Amino acid sequence: MLEEIDLFRLSYAMARHAGARQAVVAQNMAHADTPGYGARDIAPFASYLEGRAGFVPRTTRPGHLAGSRAGREFVPRIDRDAVRDPNGNSVALETEMLRGVEVKRQHDRALAIYRSGLSVLRTAVGRS
Repeated sequence: MLEEIDLFRLSYAMARHAGARQAVVAQNMAHADTPGYGARDIAPFASYLEGRAGFVPRTTRPGHLAGSRAGREFVPRIDRDAVRDPNGNSVALETEMLRGVEVKRQHDRALAIYRSGLSVLRTAVGRS
């Protein structure tokens, strides 16, 4: 039932994006000393909502045309703006730490949206 409410779908997608981005940040940090490794990142969540990151409409009923039933996956891309070391590595631990903080904030925001939606539903049903 809850997956049919857009607010809960939004918070779920935001939490999935935060999880995927956290995995990319962890991978970048693990490869901080690997020669030739390019730092990767995932496009901001807002770009997936606006369609700039390859958003594809999905079908919600069999009668819908030209949609995809699969969920959109978040694809990591090499960060071209990152400065490379002499060994070709572009991972800066300071930058990755800041990205990790951004990810935590996004995940906390997704949980807050979810909790708020539950609170509204409880109020509508008459439970507080």
